[in-house]
Amino acid sequence: MTLADGYRAIQEQAAIGAVAPRLQIAVAGQDRAAYLQGLLTNDIQALTPGTGCYSAWLSPQGRMHTDMHVLESGGMILLDVPAETIDATIQRLEQFIFTEDVRVGSLAESLTGVWLHGPRAASVLEQVIDGARGLSEWAEYRHTQFEFGETPVSVVRISQLGVPGFCVYVERAREQALVAALHAVGAALVSDEVIAAARIEAGYPIFGIDMTDDTIPLEAGIESRAVSFTKGCYVGQEVIIRVLHRGHGRVVRKLVSLRIGGQRPQQGAKLYAGDREVGFVTSAGESPRSGTIALGYAHRDFISAGTELEVETPSGRAPAIVTEVPVPSAV
Repeated sequence: MTLADGYRAIQEQAAIGAVAPRLQIAVAGQDRAAYLQGLLTNDIQALTPGTGCYSAWLSPQGRMHTDMHVLESGGMILLDVPAETIDATIQRLEQFIFTEDVRVGSLAESLTGVWLHGPRAASVLEQVIDGARGLSEWAEYRHTQFEFGETPVSVVRISQLGVPGFCVYVERAREQALVAALHAVGAALVSDEVIAAARIEAGYPIFGIDMTDDTIPLEAGIESRAVSFTKGCYVGQEVIIRVLHRGHGRVVRKLVSLRIGGQRPQQGAKLYAGDREVGFVTSAGESPRSGTIALGYAHRDFISAGTELEVETPSGRAPAIVTEVPVPSAV
């Protein structure tokens, strides 16, 4: 399948593929929501069974330990985290348990997520998952348990590529059977390169690539979906509030979308305004619709759409124009 074919599947049909490797953690016990409420940036206690949210876990300095999808099932809370952070996340979770009724366990060996993107993702799932109906009407992070054959699965709506998206959590032993069934009814198997191009175009940052343990959520622009501004205290809140109220939300750097007028830059490539170094690239890809595109951090004086910068590429400096999100078509 060509890059153009895979991109078309995402934008017009249904495509299978994850934006990044992720693993799952189970948090059980009567105090699970209250416990996580004091650690995570979003309002975990507001969740009801069948709902969820996106969230971050910060250091006391307001920088990210990890991001996560948080799903309340009624019997436990599932945390979906970047694969490389699962061990440290479990260790931190266990570290702060004292008298609370909270139990933490890794699901890495038993569970996995199969991700589906595209306008036809809901209808494809409804052909394969027993009892799944009306998925296209679901709000973000709504989730329900169904069956795939005789295997229990959990389906959740999480859109990441500018089109409707879903994840099916399934036993690892049944992952390939589920992928084959989805493919058989029309879902395309697309490359990591295609997924990356679509997510960069949609302005969707990934922890470990576009966000690290040096990132404040306000820099990455995820606060509207990851941070509650009405809940009580959580780790790192003081830094977020200070930036918002004393600094009027201004941070030194912000994640921006870029259209590149040349070769694809490498991760870490420097951004320039004239002779001044003003930022760096975190992700780059080739979109059939938008051309060569990237995500990167730029100094706050250079983040407005239309700002003309330059970026290092394998063949020398090339134009890099800050764009709106999603990146407009180059045609």
